[in-house]
Amino acid sequence: MASFFSAHVRSCLVGSPGIGNPFVSPFLVDVSDNTTRCIRQYGHETLGIALPILPPGVIIADPVNLDFVFKHEELFQKGQFFRHRLQDLFGYGIVNVDGDLWRKQRAAGTHFFNGATMKSLTESELPRALEQTVRQLDQYANSDTALDLEVVFHELTTQLIGRLAYGAEMHANDEFTTAFDHASAEIAKRFQNPLWRLTELITGGKLTESVRVIKRYGQDLVAQTIKKRKVKDGPANLEGNNTASNLIETLLDSLGDQELVADSALNYLSAGKDTIAQALTWTFYLLIMHQGVAEKIYHLHIGTGSQSTQDGRCQSSMIQQDLSPETTHFILAVFYESLRLYPPIPFDMKEAQNDTILPDGTCIPKGSVVLWCTWAMNRSAKTWGEDADTFRPERWLEGGRFKQRTTGEFPVFQGGARLCLGKKMAERIAVQVIATLTRLFIFERDFEGEKTSPTHLTLPMEGGLQVCIKDRCF
Repeated sequence: MASFFSAHVRSCLVGSPGIGNPFVSPFLVDVSDNTTRCIRQYGHETLGIALPILPPGVIIADPVNLDFVFKHEELFQKGQFFRHRLQDLFGYGIVNVDGDLWRKQRAAGTHFFNGATMKSLTESELPRALEQTVRQLDQYANSDTALDLEVVFHELTTQLIGRLAYGAEMHANDEFTTAFDHASAEIAKRFQNPLWRLTELITGGKLTESVRVIKRYGQDLVAQTIKKRKVKDGPANLEGNNTASNLIETLLDSLGDQELVADSALNYLSAGKDTIAQALTWTFYLLIMHQGVAEKIYHLHIGTGSQSTQDGRCQSSMIQQDLSPETTHFILAVFYESLRLYPPIPFDMKEAQNDTILPDGTCIPKGSVVLWCTWAMNRSAKTWGEDADTFRPERWLEGGRFKQRTTGEFPVFQGGARLCLGKKMAERIAVQVIATLTRLFIFERDFEGEKTSPTHLTLPMEGGLQVCIKDRCF
């Protein structure tokens, strides 16, 4: 580990201490586990980075330091190292920009994630998408055929976000989604390989084609919205969904440039459908591995478990909007505990725009990078206790009510000015999906060993989540 990190750094960084592999860093290949081991050894210490594939910088683990980074957006921005590697995929979308361009896209997103959109989500679009999911699961229930839940959740969120934000019928197995998944995996490798430009001259043909498919799809979304706008009193939305085109329309009003709007729309699409689907997949993985927690949700949901309640459950698979506070708070605790152990964005970085000093006294020169590993921080015994590796939803409850942690302690949804706009939407989707599916079905594992994630920009599950399903009413 010494070849990657120096000891705690309190003086200004002069360069990159130590040495590393000049081609593909073994640290970044297994960044989450390596950083976790370092945090366990050094606690909240700030460590100097010794990786030739990265600019000089530090990796932080102290929640106070991370809160400082979040609260000083003008000091810590994406930077060239980050932007250059993601440019092909995210362009000038909100994920990959700073400054005025970021603020305009943020404002458009804030306008979209309003009360009307949340109402449409809970009263119309989520029930519709979840009903389709239930029908699909019913086909596999009480059979010998296994089903990949990750595929199911990707289809659910793709349909949901497609209709809610873009007024379009989207599916997880379409050309765009396949291309985006491939491009994300390939572009993630750029953070491990300093010679990625040269490598992609030889091996990047499929990546180039995938990016072309993605860009064309974004342009088509914008063109369709513009066409609907030009049709006076025309059906601007899909089957009466009054929020369906609002995101792109708001982006058009805010940004104007159609290519930029396409970039931004694709950024929001990816952030919405992929991360929520992955979070649901890991949540159900943990519920399968801890059946007692799934049973607790079920019994909370059906109340005392009376025959009349159970019969009512079997007569309808519709979403129940009137979950008890106790049920809602416990499901939120389960979801957040899953996000803690399996964060959709396990690693992030910012670049210092000026010389600055972190709260612990570490001097950060202009141009250096500040990295944090959410995966590792979420497993810190100093923050989460000696059982930090244990799935224990109760850690999120106080007096039976769900209690948030600070963004520095739990940076899954970022923090400061970049706090995730879709946080509330993700919570609502998760609560209803978890409540509905645990009420209707029992999920059992059809895989061996522990699940891991491949190299990717987010946290998909290697090999999917193969399960067998039992209908609780059978």
